[in-house]
Amino acid sequence: MECLNLEGWLPIRVWQEAGQWQVDWCWFGDARLHQPFFRDAVEDALRLPFNQAFRRKTALSTLADWQVCSPGLTPSAFIFHASRCGSTLISQMLAQLDNHIVISEPPPLDALLRSDLPAVERRAAIKGLLSAYGQRRLAREQRLVIKLDAWNIGELPLLRECFPETPWLFLYRDPLEIAVSHLRRPGMHMVPGMIGVDEFPFSSREDYIARRLGRLLVSGLAQCRAFGGWAVNYSELPQAMAGRLAAFFALDLEQRRQVFAAVGQHAKQPSQVFVGDSDDKRREASVLLRERVDHWAWEPYEALEKDRSLRQLLQWPGVHL
Repeated sequence: MECLNLEGWLPIRVWQEAGQWQVDWCWFGDARLHQPFFRDAVEDALRLPFNQAFRRKTALSTLADWQVCSPGLTPSAFIFHASRCGSTLISQMLAQLDNHIVISEPPPLDALLRSDLPAVERRAAIKGLLSAYGQRRLAREQRLVIKLDAWNIGELPLLRECFPETPWLFLYRDPLEIAVSHLRRPGMHMVPGMIGVDEFPFSSREDYIARRLGRLLVSGLAQCRAFGGWAVNYSELPQAMAGRLAAFFALDLEQRRQVFAAVGQHAKQPSQVFVGDSDDKRREASVLLRERVDHWAWEPYEALEKDRSLRQLLQWPGVHL
């Protein structure tokens, strides 16, 4: 096989064309990915004159070929979440570190995780994709952290087949606060028919959001128990990045100080100052929303809290249960 040269290029889209899977690549050079989401970094890169004049499109197999020619970093951590619960804050804190590559909710990974590709081909493509994201474009980069979309918690077993040694966490929040956020501005997975097929009936937006949220929490709980994930509550942030999450991400003392440079900013809109909104969201919640959330999401939330408390207890020196 002739050795490829895709140095400086990153996959930005994976799709089917005439029955064949294709990869669209974009030139990033050695630019760091500091934006809250991968799609934001792509939008910035596509404004470059070079990318407006030149594009690269390859077959899906090129991902595996490029991995053979130039193996990238293996993922050091995966961040799963129930949405609107602080995962972007964590990824933005890690993005302050010059030895970290942080890729936040890349659409190509979601496309592969939910594709109907044969199992062997899909695993090879996922490994090749993350190897491409893990290319060390700067010599000091040593760790690769991937934050996934909220609905990808259902595909965690597939990702574990590809990277069985990579630790992962599941971030969540009081479900009423998450639900209010989605009533204000719904995410893709909170709009009927946008992500997958809705196989359950619903009576209102409140019912639909609460039920989808409950399913996310149930899935997160099941995966944590099956595969040893860390349950992390939004209420622990940002302080946990100097404590137990510093251990999870293997941060030294200087890095623990550096990550807090992002804490005063709004995670999704870094130009704005962060203001806590938990109390406002709880006051805003309607009686109907409270009832639906209690019915569909409160039980798995409480179970996650119990599992989280148990893990924290086991982390204390000398404790054995």
